[in-house]
Amino acid sequence: MWTRSELKDRAKQGLRTSYWKAFLVSLLLVIISGNIPSCSFRGDMGQRADKGKIASMFNEFKGNMDQAADHTVLLTVLIIAIIIGILAALVVIAFRIFLCFPLEVGGRQYFKQAALEDANLNHLGFAFSKGRYLAIVKGMLWRAFLNFLWFLLLIIPGIVKAYAYSMVPYILADNPGIGTRRAVELSNRMTRGHKWNMFVLDLSFLGWYLLGTLALLVGVLFVEPYVNATKAELYLVLRRQALQAGISSNAELNVPEYE
Repeated sequence: MWTRSELKDRAKQGLRTSYWKAFLVSLLLVIISGNIPSCSFRGDMGQRADKGKIASMFNEFKGNMDQAADHTVLLTVLIIAIIIGILAALVVIAFRIFLCFPLEVGGRQYFKQAALEDANLNHLGFAFSKGRYLAIVKGMLWRAFLNFLWFLLLIIPGIVKAYAYSMVPYILADNPGIGTRRAVELSNRMTRGHKWNMFVLDLSFLGWYLLGTLALLVGVLFVEPYVNATKAELYLVLRRQALQAGISSNAELNVPEYE
C-alpha cells in the first residue's frame, strides 16, 4: 500500500534536479485550450414619406418589402453564425483530439521517466513517433468518450470513473499498442480499491493551490510540477502492484525485468 507522504517525498526528490523542465512540461499541459470567438450583428431601417394617396400606398408596400428583406437578412446572419459556431466547435474538438491528447500522453511519459531519473524533454514528442500516434489518439478518445457518458449519467459516478480511467495516459505511454479497451480495463483494475485515497491525495494539494491563488494565480503554475510528479510516482506504484498481482505483465507494459 502507498501513502501520500511517500509519493510526495519521492516527487520532491526528483524535482530537485529537474524542476524547470517539469515546469515547462506542466505549463504546456495547462495552456492547451481553445477559444470560440463571438460576433454580433446590428441593422437599421429608414422610411421615406411623400405626399398623396398613391405615394402613401407605395411607401406602405415598400415598407413591407423592406421589413421582409430585413427579416431575411437577420435569418441569413443567424444561419451563418450557427454554421461558424459549429465549425469553430469542430476545430476546437479536433485540436483537443489530435494535438492535446498526444501531448498529454507525452507529458505523462516525461514525468514517468523523470521519476525513473530520465528527465528528457524529448519525451514530450513521444506520441508523435511513427506507429504510436493513431493508437494513442484512439486510446485517449475512447477514455474521453467513456468519461463523457458517465458524467451524462450522474456527477458522482462520473467522478469515480474519471479516477478509474486516470491511468490510461500512463499505460499508453508504456505501450501505445496495448489497445483502447485493454488500456481502460487495466487502468480500472489498477485503481480498484485506491480511488478514495487518490481523491484524498488530490485534496492534499488544495492548500498549495490556495497559496498559488494568493500570488495572482501565477503561483498555481509553480504547483503543477509537484502535482504531476506525485501522480507519476503513484502510477509507478500502481503499476508495480499490478505486475506483482499478475493483472499485467512486464512484456505487456514494456517494463524491463529489473524495474
